[in-house]
Amino acid sequence: MAHAGSAQHAEEHATNTGISNRKLLMWLFLASDCLFFGTLIATYMVYRGQSLVGPYPVDIINIPITTISTFVLLCSSFAMVQALAATNRNDQKGIMRWLLATAFLGAIFIGFQVVEFNQFRMEGLLISTNLFGSTFFTLTGFHGAHVTLGIVWLLAMAYIARKGRLNPATAEDVEIVGLYWHFVDIVWIVIFTLLYLIGGFDSGPAAAGVLGDPSVAALLA
Repeated sequence: MAHAGSAQHAEEHATNTGISNRKLLMWLFLASDCLFFGTLIATYMVYRGQSLVGPYPVDIINIPITTISTFVLLCSSFAMVQALAATNRNDQKGIMRWLLATAFLGAIFIGFQVVEFNQFRMEGLLISTNLFGSTFFTLTGFHGAHVTLGIVWLLAMAYIARKGRLNPATAEDVEIVGLYWHFVDIVWIVIFTLLYLIGGFDSGPAAAGVLGDPSVAALLA
């Protein structure tokens, strides 16, 4: 009966592409979000190393700590995969346990980000301090907002699972939130690579000649 219900559910919501309407809508949303984050990342890279005043990335970026938070977020993707697998097995306890584990790991990542932002603030870096602060906080802040939204979504799904309303026939509900969660994880890998591993050692204007410009010297005076 469960398999019949699942087939009927898929048939009712299938499109000409073979993908359900809701899943197709999620893919379209993620595609638009790719453009959004792509714009923010491109902006950061364009202005990378152009701050005329510090603190600069090399002064405050803590790569080891951020590596730990990145690992935690990647572990949450594994938990999300297990949540979907438990749903397909109709493992009610497993569904709720893995959804809560995913949300918990996401919350730890946000905790790391809050501590990092506060540390930067204490060291003099605000969104209005320089170009680095403006582009860094905008990009990572929007990503953090996406993760927070995902955590709320996961908690709501865990509540639904507690009511026994998640099963193989409704596995697509878990799959859709999984698509969103994996997306924010992938975006963070890109951000971590560009902002921390590559840009974390930047120290001032990218071109040495910039500091010799009289107009720049006047601004710094």
